[in-house]
Amino acid sequence: MAPELRHLRYLLAVAEHGSFTRAAEELRVSQPTLSQQVRQLERAVGIQLLDRSGRTVRPTDAGTAYLHYARRALRDLAAAERAVLDVADLSRGSLRLAMTPTFTAYLLGPLAAELHTGHPGITLDVKEMTQAQLEAGLTADSLDLAIAFAGPHLAGIGATELFTETLGLAVGPAHPLARHPGPLPVAELAECQLALLNRDFATRMHIDAYFAAHRVAPRIAVEANSLSALTEIVRRTALATVLPDPLTRDQPRLHPLALSPPLPARRVVLLRREGAYESAAARAFTALARTWAAGAGAHGAAR
Repeated sequence: MAPELRHLRYLLAVAEHGSFTRAAEELRVSQPTLSQQVRQLERAVGIQLLDRSGRTVRPTDAGTAYLHYARRALRDLAAAERAVLDVADLSRGSLRLAMTPTFTAYLLGPLAAELHTGHPGITLDVKEMTQAQLEAGLTADSLDLAIAFAGPHLAGIGATELFTETLGLAVGPAHPLARHPGPLPVAELAECQLALLNRDFATRMHIDAYFAAHRVAPRIAVEANSLSALTEIVRRTALATVLPDPLTRDQPRLHPLALSPPLPARRVVLLRREGAYESAAARAFTALARTWAAGAGAHGAAR
């Protein structure tokens, strides 16, 4: 018979009190029951652990060695129980998160700040990926959550809708359209030079589809793989770009310019692998993202 936790606790109590009577009182069990349980433990380990011959019960040499490991085992178990509680109450933990480049530009900052403020013990590992890469990462269980655009998605990927993102033209202060009074007809983009994300990204495919639908072919003067690069280029040149509306509003030297007709809005979703274990950190981030989307975030990004 393998020793049980109660056997270890009973042995420790007797050794600490030097008495079966006082140990039984502390443990709130009868003295015969306590004595029986300790004898079961001695039979299980195959050696006498307590010397009962004197007025005070003392550990034998074997008992002293055994008590050292018993105390350590109980301490480790208590530490493990605290660790589980720590994870559950979010005093520590980790979250593996991925986003497409659009969201690292304007969504990552506020969400990471909220998470760190509310749960500073959570370690956030953020990766910037294309939509195909992040869905593959979720499928391979190398990511916990991802923020991307609504599907279709890979089999086994579940989506929770967050908000609707709108896109518009953005120009710098030196651009001739910086003071344009109203929506710009899409046909006039034929005369514009643009700086856009390259064709690896879903945002670029969305923009190209819009141009194709309206039979407009602007000159693409610059292609980049980050929105921060685009904003810097547009701020300093006479090029225009297409950005999410909240990102344009956050840049003091960029001027938003509505297009007519507007680019189609896109639904932003939080992705996870269906059936995967959902940690307390993942649940907390999900709740935080939904709250942000329902409040100031959604109002800034959607309408």
